Amino acid sequence: MQRAFALAEATRLGLLCSAVPPGEDPVCNAPSPHGTFTHDTTVIRLRETVLLQKETILSQRDTIHELRSELGRCEVVRDKARQETGNAMEDRPPNRSAEILDELGRTMRLLKHRLESLEHDLENSAGEGLSRHGKTGIERHLLTRVIELEHGKSQLQNETMTHQKHVDSALTVLQQRVDELEHGTNLFKTADSFKASFLLRTDYMYARVQTRLPEMYAFTVSMWLRSSATPGVGTPFSYAVPGEANELALVEWGGNPMELLINDKVAQMPLTVNDGRWHHLAITWTTRDGMWSAYQDGQARGSGEDLAAWHPIKPGGMLILGQEQDHIGGQFDAIQAFVGELADFQLWDRVLPHSDLISIANCSTTLSGNVVAWATATIELRGGAVQWPLESCAVRRRP
Repeated sequence: MQRAFALAEATRLGLLCSAVPPGEDPVCNAPSPHGTFTHDTTVIRLRETVLLQKETILSQRDTIHELRSELGRCEVVRDKARQETGNAMEDRPPNRSAEILDELGRTMRLLKHRLESLEHDLENSAGEGLSRHGKTGIERHLLTRVIELEHGKSQLQNETMTHQKHVDSALTVLQQRVDELEHGTNLFKTADSFKASFLLRTDYMYARVQTRLPEMYAFTVSMWLRSSATPGVGTPFSYAVPGEANELALVEWGGNPMELLINDKVAQMPLTVNDGRWHHLAITWTTRDGMWSAYQDGQARGSGEDLAAWHPIKPGGMLILGQEQDHIGGQFDAIQAFVGELADFQLWDRVLPHSDLISIANCSTTLSGNVVAWATATIELRGGAVQWPLESCAVRRRP
């Protein structure tokens, strides 16, 4: 081993000599400050390197041997002390015996620690690499956990802020109603002069229409809405029949445009009502070619065709205001719930002319639906939905 080390050291220093041809001067070809090294100089340096390594190895071996011997002696003394303590406990103070044993134990632990340190000197490099690898893994795991906790904290804060906004909105609406009642600005003048208020986005607040719908080959639906909910106002109304939960529905949720569903077929409605103001909405449809038209505040906003063409609206279902049904009369989803106020919901089994819809929107006439008419006896509020007096049509039309 020493010879291999010397050869490696000589190679590093460029001190190896090549074969000398007969008649040549036996001098190594390694460079020196004066051009070359002599053979004697090379041998001397190699010997010094070997001696230095040998002294280091012997010193470490002697230290290890010394520590092992001292450890052995300590173990003998400990065993002897325990034996003497057991045989002559009456001649020794109990506290002193315990102190001797403790001191011997500490000495042995210290010597073992020093011995293990010396024995693992040669493995430091590998150990350090492993330690760094382990430390890196732990740090990576901790960083991942911190990120997860921060993400969870952020989500909780967002949910709390959203809930707070909903509560604040509901309190604002209630305060407005109290103010109106205190000032006597609204009274129930007729059976249809009321509005249904859905204050929160829940899966239990809705209004049930008591009227049963007949089979319809055309319809016109008309209503007043006020909402500032985001994203989407929810579901103003839905009609479900056996075998089809989306027989007829008007839905706006999740940032999507408002949609009219007939027999689970969809058409996007060019209507926008979530600005906190009252709006009059009207939609017409006929089974012939599935033609539809949408109106907002008396103005035509869009039309189309091929929406559930030649499919009549089936009878025997349930009409719900404020919720989207996944089953007849139930299985509501809070995400799709309507938030706001709804009034004067009317339904006809025919297509009304545009002129009638303009008259309703500008308050020049009042028309009641021949299938569903808005009245306190027709609308049953459930789950916390509130009935309030309806502002006059002139007030609702204010910008």
